[in-house]
Amino acid sequence: MDLQLFIDGDQGTTGLDLRNRLRDRAFQLRTLPAELRKDPAARRAALNDCDIAILCLPDAAAREAVAWIENPAVRVIDASSAHRTSPGWIYGLPELDAGQPQRIAQAQRVTNPGCYPTAAVALLRPLTDAGLLPPDYPLAIHAVSGYSGKGRAGAEEIEATGGAPSLQVYGLDLQHKHVPEIQAYAGLTAPPIFVPAYGSYRQGIVLTIALHLRLLAADASPARIHECLSERYRASEDVHVLPLAAEGAAPGLDPQIHNGTNAMSLSVAANARTGQVLLCAVLDNLGKGAAGAAVQNLELMAGAEATASQT
Repeated sequence: MDLQLFIDGDQGTTGLDLRNRLRDRAFQLRTLPAELRKDPAARRAALNDCDIAILCLPDAAAREAVAWIENPAVRVIDASSAHRTSPGWIYGLPELDAGQPQRIAQAQRVTNPGCYPTAAVALLRPLTDAGLLPPDYPLAIHAVSGYSGKGRAGAEEIEATGGAPSLQVYGLDLQHKHVPEIQAYAGLTAPPIFVPAYGSYRQGIVLTIALHLRLLAADASPARIHECLSERYRASEDVHVLPLAAEGAAPGLDPQIHNGTNAMSLSVAANARTGQVLLCAVLDNLGKGAAGAAVQNLELMAGAEATASQT
């Protein structure tokens, strides 16, 4: 079944990457000519004349686009953060739990996860589900992304002016828009502190979360935490849990190792003497953190469409 896809916002960072990833796949991709990309009537018509609309837009424009969809048969994947905690939207992280792929496959409205929350939720949700991490744990999450996270205009400005600073920390008002999403899908009852940063490279994320064993469940240990993550993602094609490193031999983390792919690596480092554990994740902010995740969700939804057409 050849599904008709329309990407609204196909010239942004996520939209361009998404087009590249869909180039060799069995979908009929519709886009608007340059002179009509910002024309409301043309966009509204295209949004209502496709099987699946993928929104690669700023939040306000994504909300507007959804309001324009009147055709009840049109399904939506929203790559913005506009609907990530909205009722009626399915969270597009297939690895969230065992039932999430089926929920995505059957959904009318799917909200793509944020790049940072993808990493944080993947590390934390298995631990809260298993009772190893108290839902009110006072978490602090640190992450560094490539500067492409600033969007196409921001990245082009950086490249035109000689490159990004070595490191730029932001979100210091402690109310980053990803915090509610992380709290909701990681199973937390208290908002974590989230400290994001941009590095002087184009794409890739490394995210770390420090834990104190004395504040975790009585049966929590580095080995138990690692086992919990390993069991959760054992069958995943995209999420890989690295072996638990011997103390003093934990590998360094290169945020760029998964660039151009939909892969994400998770790891656990620990120090028995101090009773401290460090959870780590590496992914491409444009891959598993954006366009790659959209393709993953699209294929789940397309599979459901094909099955329905054969019954």
